[in-house]
Amino acid sequence: MSQNEVKPVGVEILEKSGLDVKKLIDKLVKATAAEFTTYYYYTILRMHLTGIEGEGLKEIAEDARLEDRLHFELMTQRVYELGGSLPRDMREVADISACADAYLPQNWKDPKEILKVLLEAEQCATRTWKEVCDMTYGKDPRTYDLAQRILQEEIEHEAWFLELLYGRPSGHFRRSYPGEGPRSRKSKFE
Repeated sequence: MSQNEVKPVGVEILEKSGLDVKKLIDKLVKATAAEFTTYYYYTILRMHLTGIEGEGLKEIAEDARLEDRLHFELMTQRVYELGGSLPRDMREVADISACADAYLPQNWKDPKEILKVLLEAEQCATRTWKEVCDMTYGKDPRTYDLAQRILQEEIEHEAWFLELLYGRPSGHFRRSYPGEGPRSRKSKFE
């Protein structure tokens, strides 16, 4: 930090609570990169959900896709508040992502193969946001609150894809509008 820069009091408080803020920023940047790349890949995967069975799956894939974009936008703000930043180069975003790329499967005409890719992406996101929650619990209430709201939606997304793949009940409900993000959207008070 240069002499002209002032360390935010919020960061000082987090450091005094025992939180390694640099490590947290690194984790958040990677998790945020994963949300952005997932949004990109879900766009492609959704387009390949075709046929009678695939058309019925598009709405659910779209909800997860748009909510992942919302997660990216929500946590990007926190990265900058903590004094971090996202990579300037888009190629680096994909390289540092906390989760593997959700590539279109070889057998993309089988909607179940696409659902498997979607499921794996949601499971990685669930693990990643749980790690952020564990890292910030009792030390950083703001980041914890944002991460646990994202985590709740990622768990819900996983349940949707488990339901579709294996016939398990998930409690999926229709969103009021695509990408609503009932837990992660900003309230009128934020």
